[in-house]
Amino acid sequence: MANEMIARRLAAEFIGTAMLLCSVVGSGIMAERLAGGNVAVALLANTIATGAALFALILMFAPISGAHFNPVVSLTALGQKEIDWRQALLYIAAQITGALIGVLIANLMFDLPAFFVSTKVRTDFGQWLGEFIAAFGLVGVVVSVSRQHKILPTALAVSAYITAAYWFTSSTSFANPAVTVARSLSDTFTGIRPVDVPMFIVSQILGAAVAAFVFNWLVPKKV
Repeated sequence: MANEMIARRLAAEFIGTAMLLCSVVGSGIMAERLAGGNVAVALLANTIATGAALFALILMFAPISGAHFNPVVSLTALGQKEIDWRQALLYIAAQITGALIGVLIANLMFDLPAFFVSTKVRTDFGQWLGEFIAAFGLVGVVVSVSRQHKILPTALAVSAYITAAYWFTSSTSFANPAVTVARSLSDTFTGIRPVDVPMFIVSQILGAAVAAFVFNWLVPKKV
């Protein structure tokens, strides 16, 4: 029974992350093709689609796996002793695999190569700071809202934060190592050069770690 439960959780993390990446990359491709060169319109369309999909996916999968879809969220749960090391590593593996499959599907849906390396430059201190803030805010929302409310308010808060962070962060808020790695394999609107991936991930992990510390103090677990 325990193994079956873990299998369901991993399937939820895999499917949810794959669908999230389909939404992010697919809507980016569609937006860029339809926006007629207007980057602001393309980003707005990409933002709305991503935020809406994230809201639905959290509601779908939170009762099963917690709807992490993100290694830094799983590491935060590990630090809070909500999951153990084995489960955290399995979650992260499912998330990364799901993210890669999601990008593959998005690329193929729009008649592009299954994987093709991005050439989109995303590097400088401002973008690294943007990723730190994006991950800090995301983990802060997850920790704070989930401890004080039920699934629906948490889904609303997370999707609202990511929707906003697409616009107020210089990096357009990747806030997710699995997403970052996967987006390097689509040379489209939402892509990132592989060489720029490591610093994005470092910034995300640092932002998440600081948020976990701060919000564990601000909103202690109820005993």
